[in-house]
Amino acid sequence: MRRLPAYLGALGILGVLVSCATAPRYTHSESTPPARKESSPIRSKKVMTGISSYYGKDFHGKLTANGEVFDMYGLTAAHKTLPLNTVVRVTNLDNGKSVILRINDRGPYVKGRILDCSYGAAKKLGFVQQGTARVRIEVLEWGDNEYMQHDEN
Repeated sequence: MRRLPAYLGALGILGVLVSCATAPRYTHSESTPPARKESSPIRSKKVMTGISSYYGKDFHGKLTANGEVFDMYGLTAAHKTLPLNTVVRVTNLDNGKSVILRINDRGPYVKGRILDCSYGAAKKLGFVQQGTARVRIEVLEWGDNEYMQHDEN
């Protein structure tokens, strides 16, 4: 039987070791960035205008869509599509008053309205007597859309 030269045996072992190694990951400096998820149409809309109403006594003390207890005197609002816990500046276009609110509920459920403010917010915006107002909503901080847990004691 013929023996192989020592260097051929060493090359064979080296070949086995290299073939077991992980493949290198190459990157290219001009590679295209990873594809981004499509953002929802509402996320691109930072400013909206429309009619706001308010709600109070009938819902005071009940749970809102994000799981917290509704306080009619607080500075919160309901919107149909903005993520829960989004922070907005709402300006009454009829008198120029504005307030910063957090979206904690869903609504309004009346056609033609875009926002349902808490009684406290409507009072600061100056439209409690009228019941509705033309408003501008500016998104200041997008919410996490998270449901808040609460104790049932």
